[in-house]
Amino acid sequence: MEYISAELTKIVANTKKYTTVLFGGSGTAVVESVISSVVPYNKTVLIVNNGAYGKRMCQIADAYDMNYIEFKSSPIKPINLKKLKKVIKENNNISHLAVIHNETTTGLLNNLDDLGQIAKKYNLKFIVDAMSSYVAIPIDMKKQNIHYLLASSNKNIQGMAGIGFVIANKKYLKKLEDIKPRNFYLDLFAQYESFIKSHQMRFTPPVQTLYALKQAIIETKKEGVKNRYKRYSKSWKTLTNFLKKNNLKYLVDDRYHSKIITSIFIPNGIDFNNMHDYFYKKDFTIYPGKVEKFNTFRIANIGQIDYKDMKKFIKLFKKYLDQI
Repeated sequence: MEYISAELTKIVANTKKYTTVLFGGSGTAVVESVISSVVPYNKTVLIVNNGAYGKRMCQIADAYDMNYIEFKSSPIKPINLKKLKKVIKENNNISHLAVIHNETTTGLLNNLDDLGQIAKKYNLKFIVDAMSSYVAIPIDMKKQNIHYLLASSNKNIQGMAGIGFVIANKKYLKKLEDIKPRNFYLDLFAQYESFIKSHQMRFTPPVQTLYALKQAIIETKKEGVKNRYKRYSKSWKTLTNFLKKNNLKYLVDDRYHSKIITSIFIPNGIDFNNMHDYFYKKDFTIYPGKVEKFNTFRIANIGQIDYKDMKKFIKLFKKYLDQI
């Protein structure tokens, strides 16, 4: 666990000033841990909602009856930074800014450089859900002024589901001791303090998943983060070139796309469930869309696949479309 914590930290920060706190649980578990643990009772967290996972942050804050402001933003276009600044200026009780880096609902990539500078200007702690961007898209926590970065074992790190983790500045983790815990299992300070003393989780760890994560880290170091993202991007380009060639539309403009997951409009006359089952029988799984006002499905291109796998999928996709 000590090895895993250190190696996960090294990818985005200096281990002398930052550390990784491990939890047994999904990505949502660590989002809940941070939202409920780091915001003082008399302060407010500003949450950017431009997709299902920004909305989930709001639902977590609401469940704890916390003070929060929901900043609604387009699920397919960049955040209006002028409007965001205006909200911050009008609410002097805000202490934290929370955002999803890659909104997995659509593939929209939020700009951490700009958001980190806004957080710095207004003296806000910056919380970033990087579930589907960590170990793909370059992140520098110090440079981008990120105080808490959240991710999990089953996305770009290419491990098994079951471990969520928080990468944070040690200085701010220590300050959490002054905030009365809102919960027990997900108490971020208690988990951090326990790990310092024992290099163990406070409660029963998912042992097999931890060994799988250690192996995934070894494989990540061997491939390299830049090379991994290059591989992902080639698969994405293979997919989107096909979509453009066949006049199939997708939600997010290339300029703002993460190149990790793509929400594609379902062509007229096609039933998603029928299409899903067709691909599933041929060993490919597609996901339903998550933006209610758009009739879409989603294709991810992360994991241990490459453009050759995407070409196989495209061949099937073309065959399916020709049958309709």
